[in-house]
Amino acid sequence: MDRMLSITNSVIADMSEGVMAISHKGIIELVNGAALSMLGREKEELMGKLFALCFFDEAGNDEFTETVLDAIRNRRTRQEKYVPYICGDSEKRLRVVSSCLHDNGLVKGIVLVISDVTELFDLRDAMKAMSEIRALNAKLEIRNKLITETFGRYLSDDIVREILDTPNGMKMGGMRRCVTILMSDLRGFTMLCERTEPKALITMLNHYFEEMYEEISRYKGTIIEFLGDGMFILFGAPSVSEKHADDAVACAVAMQNRMSAVNEWNIERGYEPLSMGIGINTGDVILGNIGSEKRTKYGVMGPMVNMAGRIESLTTGGMILISSAARSAVSVDLEIGDSFSCRMKGVHDETQIFRVTGICGEYDLHLENVQDELTELAEPALVKVHILKEKSVSNRTYDCEITAVSASQVEMRPDGPVQLYDNVMIDSGFDLYAKVVRIDDDLYTLAFTAKGAGFNEWLRGLYEKC
Repeated sequence: MDRMLSITNSVIADMSEGVMAISHKGIIELVNGAALSMLGREKEELMGKLFALCFFDEAGNDEFTETVLDAIRNRRTRQEKYVPYICGDSEKRLRVVSSCLHDNGLVKGIVLVISDVTELFDLRDAMKAMSEIRALNAKLEIRNKLITETFGRYLSDDIVREILDTPNGMKMGGMRRCVTILMSDLRGFTMLCERTEPKALITMLNHYFEEMYEEISRYKGTIIEFLGDGMFILFGAPSVSEKHADDAVACAVAMQNRMSAVNEWNIERGYEPLSMGIGINTGDVILGNIGSEKRTKYGVMGPMVNMAGRIESLTTGGMILISSAARSAVSVDLEIGDSFSCRMKGVHDETQIFRVTGICGEYDLHLENVQDELTELAEPALVKVHILKEKSVSNRTYDCEITAVSASQVEMRPDGPVQLYDNVMIDSGFDLYAKVVRIDDDLYTLAFTAKGAGFNEWLRGLYEKC
């Protein structure tokens, strides 16, 4: 063993790896400073002593002890193991490599080379943790995408982002903010429902909403609610915008122009064409999460919302009406067809309403839908007109002379007082509704708002009088 250990002690002492030589009887014959440091021992504790006795009482280091004893028992075989080792308050990872010691061809014992690989294991664990984190992040992204896409079918993207990204996104409560409200509605849709198969009706309506959503998204609108065949759209919330009124009017023009594509699609599939009216108002509203802790919705409240709905009710197909407040809030020039004043329910003063046909500036959008020209009748056709009050027929009924007609409008002279934007029912043997859109002296122009199944036959009968 002396010849085996004749290796220069100074070389072993300077090695960064720990070196320990153990005879075949298990006695520690050599140990360098690096090994003592890694094992947390003094030289006097180990030199010349049985290895098993030196580490016998260290229950926490059983794996290290068993590795060395296995190497002594199987000293002809090179072994390499990574084992934990507790030293004081810290736990290390040691790489233990055993080789046999020869003397004149005889195996006299083993040499252990011990390396502290704690940092490598920590790095490996960190890499493994990073890999696990990346996998979790990927799963989280998939989950968030699923949540966003699922909720996005019921709420707008802006509202979904506010709920998911804001710590108090689901907290009940509200705030006051100046916004622009856009209300849209399809004209004559109730009667269309009565004569259209449910499946076809839903297909037609879904396609219409998809087309409109493209424009609403383009101009940063937020769909608060689908109101049957109508939409309640907000500009300036939840995402704050300084140009909410500009965007709302531009969106309205773009939506009306998009109706030609909607109707081309409808006609190709044998569906009826649709027409839409839009009302816009600007003002302060209360917005936020409304409801109970179990059932909550992102809501908007206030008289400005009601005003937008009432303005929309004045429209006919293809028309955009805005309040004076909305017009004042728009920062670019508007093309105004005409204007009028009316008394709105719940409002003391008369409200100035403007019919928009285009928006200038960076938007440069103009209404493309043009009302078809009226054809004059050779002889006036006599009909009765019933004035509507709210949703019911009032007792105001007048005899009227129809002087000109088209597929979208009728020109007539009533024998009694009729107001601009009055809704009327024309006595024609089927459901036929219209709204007064222009008055020139005693000549009134009405736009059809709902046409029953007998309209085409009725129109042909009038054309025969031309």
